[in-house]
Amino acid sequence: MKLESDAFAADGLIPQRYTCDGENISPSLHWDKPPDLTRSLVLIVDDPDAPGKTFVHWVLYDLPPETHKLPDRIATQPKLFNGGIQGTNDFGRLGYRGPCPPSGTHRYFFKLYALDQVLGLAPGATKAQVVKAMQDHVLGSVELMGRYARH
Repeated sequence: MKLESDAFAADGLIPQRYTCDGENISPSLHWDKPPDLTRSLVLIVDDPDAPGKTFVHWVLYDLPPETHKLPDRIATQPKLFNGGIQGTNDFGRLGYRGPCPPSGTHRYFFKLYALDQVLGLAPGATKAQVVKAMQDHVLGSVELMGRYARH
């Protein structure tokens, strides 16, 4: 699989509009066909450069396998138009919250996983709960990394 965004290039800078310094909206993402036997997709966005721990910015799971893109500005509602379910980020909220590093340039990893099952978790699951439920069910994965520094 290949994961890309129209908003930023791989290893490039994430535009301000997708961060806490801008509109704080999710960027558009698109990917090619997942592996055969994929039953659902999971998207996790996190920042391993955050002080103290890897900080989670977005948890989205049970996306149907026929989904190949997400437009920008995904609403922060529990269930999406396409059937995906939003989890709780480390801001304590559902949905996407953009980069907001306290200092320096941070890396933000958008990780897409193809699973051989639907997780069936209720809305609001954390990254830890999703990762635990995914164990032994990942058929493939891909990541896209962007960077951001506050000025």
